[in-house]
Parts: sequence; structure tokens; C-alpha cells
Amino acid sequence: MVELQLLNQADAPVVFELAHCNNGMKVAVATLNAPKALNALNLEMIRLLDPQLKAWAEDEQIAMVLLKGAGEKAFCAGGDVVSLYNAMAAEDGNNHLEVFFAEEYRLDYHIHNYDKPILLWGNGIIMGGGLGLMAGASHRVVTESSRIAMPEITIGLYPDVGGSYFLNKMPEGVGLLLGLTGASINATDAKFVGLADHYMDGERLDMLLHNLSEVNWGKTNVLNHEKLTQLLISLDEASHIPPRSEIKPLADSFAQLAEFDTLEAQVEHILALDSAENKWLSKAQKALKHGSPLSAVLIQTQLKRAEGLSLKECFLRELAMSVHCGEVGEFREGVRALLIDKDGQPQWQFKTVTDVDSAVIERFFAPRWEESEHPLADL
Repeated sequence: MVELQLLNQADAPVVFELAHCNNGMKVAVATLNAPKALNALNLEMIRLLDPQLKAWAEDEQIAMVLLKGAGEKAFCAGGDVVSLYNAMAAEDGNNHLEVFFAEEYRLDYHIHNYDKPILLWGNGIIMGGGLGLMAGASHRVVTESSRIAMPEITIGLYPDVGGSYFLNKMPEGVGLLLGLTGASINATDAKFVGLADHYMDGERLDMLLHNLSEVNWGKTNVLNHEKLTQLLISLDEASHIPPRSEIKPLADSFAQLAEFDTLEAQVEHILALDSAENKWLSKAQKALKHGSPLSAVLIQTQLKRAEGLSLKECFLRELAMSVHCGEVGEFREGVRALLIDKDGQPQWQFKTVTDVDSAVIERFFAPRWEESEHPLADL
């Protein structure tokens, strides 16, 4: 077992530690530390993580960063939407949402563009804001317990945290399918759709830490990326057989979504797929039926309009969309039904996707700030 040097309080929302390696280099470890809340990402966590990552980036003795979650159940089950709900109920709701999402997206973008290797240990539940952290890491490891999803349609939101970018990078139709259904994918499918790179048994984290401390890390980031990749490949090959794919057998059916001209036809196609012997697909179909029709239209429009955009352009657009979500009421109602009153009966503003007024959707994409005054203009 590797001895870790604690850099802050052991009960902090994010715990920072160092593993000392044989040649004087160090592996930095950041642990999201709210296991009872499934490590849901809040503003305090974001404000701890971002400056620490910057400090490690400039420390020549730090070879790489390991990012993980406390406990066995989750890396991060998403953003702390209960705090956002409380803010929406208060008079300064929009200001709080703007601050939260701006700082969250800045952190996500920072991870996407981090020069040193970031190994993300994707054990257990990884949803929403957790996937925002995961998507940009250079080396993403998933395990037999990994459950990855962007289930925002169930709370009247949309797949943010760069979803406009990474959902469009998936095989034809899959990004749209996952956005519309909030379907949870396993480790095998996470690799298939480009959200993970390596598979390991979940019980081998301590062994991984030990192996990381034994690496003869170099002085260049390029070399350390290569060393980490080779180590993870060797551990991947020594792991048990990963779970079977849910997506690959249906890939042709999902690709057909691109052939339909309307969202209504796409929804009908998804709901018409035979799920009698497929619990995964059946659950996805139920989530689509129960989810917000406004969110469904927003998601389809989001992905269409984000084709070809850079990562920065996606984050700039998503910030305006997310703040507007706090204004239209659907997001607040979705969180109320799922997490506050827990009645499971959201009263959506529209009954079907065909009821959604195009003018309502256009307001999500309207410029909110002058270009030079955008909170993320300096990304």
C-alpha cells in the first residue's frame, strides 16, 4: 500500500495528497470527498480543484494527477442540483446559476487542455457534472461498476458540461439517443462511444497507486503520457472480462435516427424498437416517455447546431443555455419532482415534442452577453 502525503484536511470536500515515487517525482491525487452525496459536485469543490490543478501543472516534480471519488459507489453523480434548485427559488437564482456553471465549465475546459496526464478513476456512478470532469481527462479508466449517463432530460435540463461537443463525437445516432433517453452505459460502451480509454477491476485501485509510484517518470509531459498509457494497457490486459455491450447490437438502429427529418419521427423510432427482452433499452424508452419534451427538443437542436463547433465555442454557448434553463421553470420543476418532493410526477410545460414552440427554443440560443463580456471569453 502506498503512503500518501496529505496536503489539506482529511474531511475537506476535495482531499489532496501526494504519492512519492522512486526517482523523486510525485503523483498528485485529488479525491472528491462527499460519499454520502455520491460526490455530487458543488461550488466549493470546483473552487478547490481548479487552483490546485493549476499549481500542480506548474510544479516540475508532479508527473501526473489521479482524480477519483471517495467511497465505492460513485466517482461523481453529477452537479449539486439541489443547491441550484434552492438558488432558483431565491431572488438571486440566475446570478448563482451563472457563477456555478461558469466556474464548472472553466474547470472542465482546464481539464480538457491540461498538459500533464490526468488519470480519472471512473468507478461507480458518473453522471452529468461528473462526466464533465471525466470527458476531458487524458486517461480515463472504467470498472465493472461504472455507470455513465447524461440524464438531464429527467430534470428538464440538457447534456451540458461539454455534451454539445462529446455527444457529437460518438457513432452515428448514439449521442442523440443517449441525450434523449439519459440511458446509463457500462464500461464497455463507455470505451465504444469514446468516453473511456481503459478497463480495470474496481478492486485494483490500491495496486494501481502502487504501480504509479513505481514508474520511472520522466521530465517531459509527452514522455509521462506514454509511460502512463503503457502501464494502463498492461493492467487492462490483466483484468477480468468487461461487461457486454448494450449499444453495439443496436448500433445500426441508432444510426437510422439520422435518416428522419423530425424529432417526432426520431422519438417514434426509438420507442418502436423491440425491447421485450432488453431491460436496458426498455428503461431508456421509459425515460424518454417520462422526460421533459422541452428538453428533448432542446437536446436535438443543441446537437445539430453544435456540429463543427470547437470545445470553447460549445462551452460559451452552453453557459447561456444553462442560465436560461433557470429562467424557464422546467429545470426547477424537474429537480422538485425527482429530488425535493420526490413524487416522480413533474408537471412539464409541454405534453409532447410537437407542442414545443420554436420561439421558446430560440431563446436558449440567443446571445446573452457581448462577446468580450462573456464570463468565459478568456478560455
